[in-house]
Amino acid sequence: MTITSDRSQAAGTPLVPAAPAPVPTEPAATVTFSIDGVETTVPKGTLVIRAAEQLGIAIPRFCDHPLLAPAGACRQCLVEVWAPGRDGNVAKMPKPQASCTLEATPGMEVKTQHTSAEADKAQHGVMELLLINHPLDCPVCDKGGECPLQNQAMSNGRATSRFVDIKRTFPKPIAISTQILLDRERCILCQRCTRFSEEIAGDVWIDLQKRGAQQQIGTFDVEVLGFAGEVPVGASTVDTSGRPFASYFSGNTVQICPVGALTSAAYRFRARPFDLVSTPGVSEHDSQGSAIRVDHRRGVVMRRLAGEDPAVNQEWITDKDRFGFRWQSSPDRLTTPLVRDRLADGSRGELRPASWFEAYGAAAAGLRTALEDGGVGVLPGGRVTLEDAYAYAKFARVALGTNDVDHRARPHSDEEAAFLGHHVAGRTLDVTFADVAAAPTVLLVGLEAEEEGGILFLRLRESVLKGTTTVYSVAALDSRGLQRLSGTLVPAAPGTEAEVLDGVVGDADEDVLSSLAQALATPGAVVLVGERAASSTGALSAVLRLGARTGARVAWVPRRAGERGAVEAGTLPTLLPGGRPVADAGARVDLAAAWGVEALPTAPGRSASQIVAAARDGGLGALVVGGVDPADLPDPALVRDALDKVGFVLSLEVRPSEVTERADVVLPVAPPVEKPGTFVTWEGRPRPFPQALVSHALPDHRVLHGLAAELGVDLGLDSVADVHAELDQMGGWDGARVDAPDVAPGEPPAVPAGHAVLATWHHLLDSGRLQEGEPHLAGTAKRPVARVSAATAASVGVADGDLLAVGTDAGTITLPVLVTDMPDFVVWLPTNSPGSAVRDTLHAVGGALVRLTPGAAPLAPAHDEEA
Repeated sequence: MTITSDRSQAAGTPLVPAAPAPVPTEPAATVTFSIDGVETTVPKGTLVIRAAEQLGIAIPRFCDHPLLAPAGACRQCLVEVWAPGRDGNVAKMPKPQASCTLEATPGMEVKTQHTSAEADKAQHGVMELLLINHPLDCPVCDKGGECPLQNQAMSNGRATSRFVDIKRTFPKPIAISTQILLDRERCILCQRCTRFSEEIAGDVWIDLQKRGAQQQIGTFDVEVLGFAGEVPVGASTVDTSGRPFASYFSGNTVQICPVGALTSAAYRFRARPFDLVSTPGVSEHDSQGSAIRVDHRRGVVMRRLAGEDPAVNQEWITDKDRFGFRWQSSPDRLTTPLVRDRLADGSRGELRPASWFEAYGAAAAGLRTALEDGGVGVLPGGRVTLEDAYAYAKFARVALGTNDVDHRARPHSDEEAAFLGHHVAGRTLDVTFADVAAAPTVLLVGLEAEEEGGILFLRLRESVLKGTTTVYSVAALDSRGLQRLSGTLVPAAPGTEAEVLDGVVGDADEDVLSSLAQALATPGAVVLVGERAASSTGALSAVLRLGARTGARVAWVPRRAGERGAVEAGTLPTLLPGGRPVADAGARVDLAAAWGVEALPTAPGRSASQIVAAARDGGLGALVVGGVDPADLPDPALVRDALDKVGFVLSLEVRPSEVTERADVVLPVAPPVEKPGTFVTWEGRPRPFPQALVSHALPDHRVLHGLAAELGVDLGLDSVADVHAELDQMGGWDGARVDAPDVAPGEPPAVPAGHAVLATWHHLLDSGRLQEGEPHLAGTAKRPVARVSAATAASVGVADGDLLAVGTDAGTITLPVLVTDMPDFVVWLPTNSPGSAVRDTLHAVGGALVRLTPGAAPLAPAHDEEA
């Protein structure tokens, strides 16, 4: 894989042959007209303001945004327009026109403020109107220094104000949510926020209210707006609706607000824009690879904004990407190596600070002993960069002589490993965001787009609203996210996904399966399968069969930022870097020559769960753990037991964790903001990012390089440049791939009375460790509820708002009930939300049998936590 500074392209030698060039299409109709005397030709339907941009002619504006529908709300972009009439003669339009809503027509002549006194006067008048009630608080406004209103008041406004009356004021700020604050008196009614909420996110939570001089932007109020019937999802708790504000994308309104009306509670009054240093970055929270801008001052990150990248996230990011960065500068950051001494009786003592020299020596000694006592297992986790994942893969094979390396700190299976080796590794950019946006049909399998891929959800919704894409989802319930995609649910109880997918044929008895088969046979159709499919026996095999049967392209969409890069880097027990199978002798020889070693281990390694089990049972002498949280694995109790019983534990991490408590040596590593690196999107697109903050912390690959040197091995990965040089030289694998999995659908479990099958997935905002330290973000997380059908609720004797206890022999989770239209004898719980740690409490994954009993006492009727 070649790493390039261009975040929207994967340059150089690809891992697989490039896709064929698209077939040329007929050229679009064009229009020729002039702006300020400059003749230009643009596609039919182009807005005048866009054509002016192409010519480098600046027209002031506030409401206009290229990703939002034209509104003509602020009127700042007025221009003088002459156009041919019915008689063919060019005549002047009676009044200046808003260039953000005006489409270019043949023969039109447009004069901007640069060549028309009338347009210039009109723009000055609009600016004067906007400033009549605008407060003069620029010195304390968060937008001061980067405010379009400030800039355009200077360039297109009067030098002095003629307004002498009292300005309109409102109480401020209004807490729309824990993280978004509204100063209404600063608002210029551009409607960017309302249009974003309706058109992009689909969360109606803010709208125009009242009329005339009292018109204002506010949270949804049924009394003011006269809304009849059920209130929209997402209305604020400060309003009469009483529902919580819960949009995963609300922070985008702060960034696109052209004034300081909408501000971030986390950033408010903390810095001035001209005090900040900005560095481009890539979000570390998911596999979408969203471009971000990191603004920092004196070594502290003040805020993160969305970067502009049309190929990936356009100009949007999730609130998690925007606000969830404080974990990297947490007060409990590990800054020095730690070593645990052995007591006289052989037991473990307390961790104490140590030098890097001593820590490396202790770690090397522990690993040497472990190599003689069963070997070492390596668990890098799914959050590391491509460079670090590659270092873990090489360290395991070259320094430790083992294929016991697996980054999948989550439910996984051997079927998934085969699927990744056969269909994912090395197949970069087979399916991209652009392909999904252009697809006539998109099928989601084991993937909740809004919760597990926020930007993917926005790109899908954009296509749905354009009428070009139809979405289907194989899932246990029709979620709020799927509803906002106008999607069609293909009901499937957990564990029956493979059976349902095999039933997607043209002559299926069920209409939804038959219509889905026809839709997937349409050229360009895409199947997106999530990592949760690994816990459903046969599901991934069925996805491949479905793709072969219909011709639909298949793509894998994991949750974590490092998952796809780790697959490419070879941190799987059956896979070497570049998609090379461990079992292929030619692949091993090829890679051994590239790495300068005589031979590589030949036997496929153990999976993450098998590594943990072997460590607990004495089959391994040590574990090397890279930022793994035991609670993320299917059985956290097993992980903790293994860490307690294994002979030696080496941990590489940013902050203390449960692994730290049990580690013999802890080596601190740098978080993404303090190192350069590359995340790889679910598409297989490399997303390099530079180091933002000056730091002495070392990235994982440099720590492993130093540790390997202590073991007498030159890993050759002392810098990012070294890693990139190896990856570029290695390229992709053109030999035989891992065989495709062919696993039969699993038998659905018999469900006894009082039991149900567990369905579960993560909320985007939950109790994950990378969200710690940001209380404003936590305040907008969805409330955890237990979802069951009406029949299931009746069989247990509970109703909406009652408490439902969901239990196994390991523990019980008690949550309020929300009766939902879903298959009977299925219960849905959020995987890792407050009060609902499914894996840690129940030791269960999707498809497991759980007990259902009434909780202790009823609560008030539960609102939809998807709101």
